Amino acid sequence: MSDLKHLDKGAIPDNWEVVALADITDPQRPISYGIVQTGPRVVNGVKCLRVVDIDGGQINKSDLITTSQEISESYRRTILRSGDLVMPLRGKVGDVGIVDDELEGANLTRGVALIAVKSGWSPEFIRQAISSRETRRQLENSMNGSALQEIPIATLRSFRILAPKGISEQRAIAAALSDIDALLSGLDRLIAKKRDLKQAAQQLLTGKTRLPGFEGEWEVRRLGDIAGIQRGASPRPIDSPVWFDDGSAIGWVRISDITGAGKFLLETSQRLSPLGVKHSRFVPAGSLIMSICATVGRPVITKIDVCIHDGFVVMDDLDAEQLFIYYVLKWVEPDWSRHGQTGSQMNLNTGLIKDLLLKLPSRGEQNAIANVLSDMDAELVALEARREKTRALKQGMMQELLTGRTRLV
Repeated sequence: MSDLKHLDKGAIPDNWEVVALADITDPQRPISYGIVQTGPRVVNGVKCLRVVDIDGGQINKSDLITTSQEISESYRRTILRSGDLVMPLRGKVGDVGIVDDELEGANLTRGVALIAVKSGWSPEFIRQAISSRETRRQLENSMNGSALQEIPIATLRSFRILAPKGISEQRAIAAALSDIDALLSGLDRLIAKKRDLKQAAQQLLTGKTRLPGFEGEWEVRRLGDIAGIQRGASPRPIDSPVWFDDGSAIGWVRISDITGAGKFLLETSQRLSPLGVKHSRFVPAGSLIMSICATVGRPVITKIDVCIHDGFVVMDDLDAEQLFIYYVLKWVEPDWSRHGQTGSQMNLNTGLIKDLLLKLPSRGEQNAIANVLSDMDAELVALEARREKTRALKQGMMQELLTGRTRLV
């Protein structure tokens, strides 16, 4: 039989309790926000944590502001000690960081709360409990204010969490979840490293860096000279149901479909009826298209038959390796916004696109470069999928361990 008993928060295990944060914090250092006005930056002054310095439960110490010793002393109750918890009162509520020895003696700004966990309670466990998805949701619902929503200190002090009474069980739960956090942090670092390598490898698209075994000059050509560039078309009025058919095999590409896609477009949120296809521009699977409206310059290769509206162009009859041209367009994507025409939203005209100058190596080198970048993309996709699975695993563990459904001691 289950050892659950019923309290005011529902069914919880024996030897667990519902406690207010104020009851598990040092009474000499109650939950408080930090310095209201830190003043100008002071050389070798007291470091101060801001909301922006706490991200994903980590404290970024690389660009902390400083204040004078006098100002910090006037807010003595928020002078930090190792093991203290710090949490933004606005924006990233529930994003709790833990203070290490290096930050001992630092202080907080007005937007960050100190949670000084008292003896007999595990700061690591309290951090995990506050950071859980359910607690974050409750904290967000506790925010008030119109222009600048934040959690009042009184609300945070009275906020209640579920916790085991014994510190050994708290520590066991925190250790299990911290192991998953360490794995996630390692994956984040590896993904960041791989992205940096991919960024550096994009120099292959310029000819400044060459792959072994390739020589010779690169040729400068207009995009319009190596591809037939055609703009899409929209049936009118676009909101008429006669143009659409959920059972159709022909996708209708919207800007939102490609903003969430990667290199390849695998599906669309809408599909066109035969009549809709007749009044649009059909694009067969395996085509290179690019957005020219709103999210301008986003290239994607279609993996399904689709139709495109006038917010896209298709590049037919390429006299180059398609994947190489995709990576070139992806590389120059950020630059398009400087050349677009603004109205109700940013857009590009086909003349600008046709006049884009490209440096092209031999077809063999184009293919080799595209393969290198594609392999890097595949590795990143696999790592990101692994990270998402690990995050899902942690959420499942938190649901079990932080509610007492699964016991570790």
